[in-house]
Amino acid sequence: MSTSLDDFSKAAQSGNTYVLPPLPYADNALEPIISAKTLSFHYGKHHKGYVDNLNKLVAGTPFAGQSLEQIITATAGHADKVGIFNNAAQVWNHMFYWNSLSPNGGGEPPAALKQKIEAAFGSVDTFKQEFANAAITQFGSGWAWLAQEGAKLTIVKTSNADSPLTRSIRPLLTIDVWEHAYYLDFQNRRPDYVNTVIDKLINWEFASANLA
Repeated sequence: MSTSLDDFSKAAQSGNTYVLPPLPYADNALEPIISAKTLSFHYGKHHKGYVDNLNKLVAGTPFAGQSLEQIITATAGHADKVGIFNNAAQVWNHMFYWNSLSPNGGGEPPAALKQKIEAAFGSVDTFKQEFANAAITQFGSGWAWLAQEGAKLTIVKTSNADSPLTRSIRPLLTIDVWEHAYYLDFQNRRPDYVNTVIDKLINWEFASANLA
């Protein structure tokens, strides 16, 4: 699978067809935090469902064969294209989420990223607290993102399928807070899921690779 967001569309496309790229690790690699059972449903059912729906929705339209990013930016905010937007954005968001996690995640970010985090938030610990709070307080389904706006890093919350791509902000990391991302393992304890992912699974190398 892609190692940075710049290659995502290539990984998700085969000609005019959108495909489900393989996970960047085994389905049990994130245990005991995220179980193989959760991944089997989240990746194998939810993510695959978005891919299948997108193929059906864009078949025979001008969107067929366009990159995910092109579809997302062209359909965002258009009520008559909400189905295409939701499915294209969720395909992209999930690819980004899988790469935001790593079996060897957590710890300290690489030096260049750490410097930018400290400049924006004061310290890595403060960033983690603010990032966790954004994820925990996102009402209903959605996402929390570490993103880059110009030269500065920022934290963004989005609802449902929305992402920083619709705001011309460059995402670096994300946490999925749709219930299907954590309910089998954490039930209604979203804060436990969020804090454990940040402490143990967050993929700093991926975020560093995404810096503009």
